[in-house]
Amino acid sequence: MGGIASILVVDDNPKYIADALPMYGYDVTVAKDGLEALKILGKTSNFDLILLDVMMPNMDGWDTLKAIRNSKDLKYIPVIMITAVSEDQKVVSGLKIGADDYIVKPFILPNLLARIEAVLRRCKWQKESSQKTEMTLNKDVNIDALTPKEKEVLALVAQGASNQEIADKLFVRDVTVKTHLNSIFKKLKVTNRTQAVLLAMQMNLIS
Repeated sequence: MGGIASILVVDDNPKYIADALPMYGYDVTVAKDGLEALKILGKTSNFDLILLDVMMPNMDGWDTLKAIRNSKDLKYIPVIMITAVSEDQKVVSGLKIGADDYIVKPFILPNLLARIEAVLRRCKWQKESSQKTEMTLNKDVNIDALTPKEKEVLALVAQGASNQEIADKLFVRDVTVKTHLNSIFKKLKVTNRTQAVLLAMQMNLIS
């Protein structure tokens, strides 16, 4: 990882993690429970990662995670759950709520560091990919270049219709649909149906 990553450690017994992470180049802020964490996050959401213990007083990790994922300003911050509970059902529940990863106590420091690095690296890739996509949209694509018929074809593609189903719906031949799709791909600077649909959704052409 390049640069210093800022980590919020939410744990009622944070000393081990809070003492260790700065030695590996991380900037650490500590909250003793979920309520304190949400107060800190209410003042600044400028964290690269949250390490969130499950068992805490006042507000446990699951409720804290739900609050983070329900917040417009916080929901994209990656979260690693720290739990002494190893039951698969609990772990799966956490992942469904929105945890990016989890680590079970007791853990060894290299394991935690590896998981932190992996989550931060994955988020960095996603951010760079998103920025590249936005640059492409803003600079290279003219959605107005699509004809009304091409927009209609694209909307049907987004609904999962096959070429033949689109042809039947629009009362045209299958080869005509293929011609429309090739034109759509060229104008949107994409190579397949999935890319075309995603791009159209990002540009609010289809819902």
